[in-house]
Amino acid sequence: MKRKINSIFCIIGILFLLAFSACKTESSEESKTAFDPQKESEEADGDLPYRWLSTYGFFEGDLKNLSPIEELIPYEPASSLFTDYAHKSRFVWMPEGEKAKISGDELDLPVGSILIKNFYYPEDFSKPTGDRRIIETRLMIHQANGWEAFPYIWNDSQTDAVLKVVGGETQVKYQDENGKNQVINYLIPNKNQCKTCHNKNEKLDPLGVEVKHLNSEKKIKGESVNQLAFWANEGKLEGFLGENRHPKMVDYSNESLPLAERAKAYLDINCAHCHREEGPASTSGLFLGYDQNDPLKLGINKTPVAAGNGAGSFQFDIVPGKADESILIHRMKSTEVGVAMPEIGRTTIHQEGVELIRAWINSMESSPN
Repeated sequence: MKRKINSIFCIIGILFLLAFSACKTESSEESKTAFDPQKESEEADGDLPYRWLSTYGFFEGDLKNLSPIEELIPYEPASSLFTDYAHKSRFVWMPEGEKAKISGDELDLPVGSILIKNFYYPEDFSKPTGDRRIIETRLMIHQANGWEAFPYIWNDSQTDAVLKVVGGETQVKYQDENGKNQVINYLIPNKNQCKTCHNKNEKLDPLGVEVKHLNSEKKIKGESVNQLAFWANEGKLEGFLGENRHPKMVDYSNESLPLAERAKAYLDINCAHCHREEGPASTSGLFLGYDQNDPLKLGINKTPVAAGNGAGSFQFDIVPGKADESILIHRMKSTEVGVAMPEIGRTTIHQEGVELIRAWINSMESSPN
């Protein structure tokens, strides 16, 4: 009997220590490990979104390695949106038995799909696969009533990311490719700000997963393949007719390609989510989609509708042959609120992007005086 009582007290003691340890862990988001089976099992029974990124089970092993499970499909747009030089990894998850569909030039993802976008900085940009710091993971979840966006902020120990609908700000330090130390105040948008860019006819809409963005090659599982063809071969896409039967966009960072195509690809991925007929900047009359060929809609010799201070002392969006007299360059070179374009998503100037658009404008034939 005495031995039995001792055993009971021993069990009680162990349970007490476990409970105390759990309470201590729960008291600090920073100390939470990447996998807490009991907590995550309970949370996973609830409705989306989950509080912790780890609960979704998107990645295997240590969460910071971002090693995707087999069900995730990696993707990458042909040209990438500039976000303060952050590196990104992107994945899409679709419910079992469901697939995306191409209708015309549109790509529709089934209800239940989740887009996963990780933002991180290598400590040394000359060693992009070396040590890194993951800043945030943004999820877009296709629910029955439409798309919803949810920002997850990573802790300093890189064990997990927590849902923060209010967004945040964090200082990031890294060494660029030239060996120069850089420090930026990285801004994480709040949930409501997501619609500033992800806006199509006043509804939240994904970016970067359009047909023209994904009709390009990416190395997947060690092999370079057309992304849409890969989705189709995996049984996750219908309506794909072959890469030459669908629109495609170039990679603006590829200097071997024609300058005009690169410039328009840059404007498409960085500006056209607002500057299109379905976007919030539709009243500007400035439409910067990749397939736009109307000079006036591209801003050539076009006066702004209502740029205010954003126009500075300049008269036209684009002055052919005179990039530094063009409002487009003026706004790209600024970080001032009310002047800088895009309005959110960057706190620094994309020097390479500015030089690309400057070269494109300067290559245009100057208007006669």
